[in-house]
Amino acid sequence: MGHEVRIEYCTQCRWLPRAAWLAQELLTTFENDVSAVALQPGTGGVFRVSVDGETVWDRKTQGFPEPTAVKRLVRDRVAPGLSLGHSDSTAAP
Repeated sequence: MGHEVRIEYCTQCRWLPRAAWLAQELLTTFENDVSAVALQPGTGGVFRVSVDGETVWDRKTQGFPEPTAVKRLVRDRVAPGLSLGHSDSTAAP
């Protein structure tokens, strides 16, 4: 059984394109490790990424994520042995 990734984004801020792009990146990278990547509309400036209900990135405290940072955090939970190629060679923020 795969893991569920959820991206909650602010509709007032029009962050759907950013959320959809990040979802595409995660689905491409973890196609064998996740069962779903869900987009959840929210308000109030929210942009939060969670894996199986656990928040791994929250814009309010961490700013907007770089895709490689989110991929590392998701990988650590869903596929710890998976190499992310050049993304692994960059220091984590």
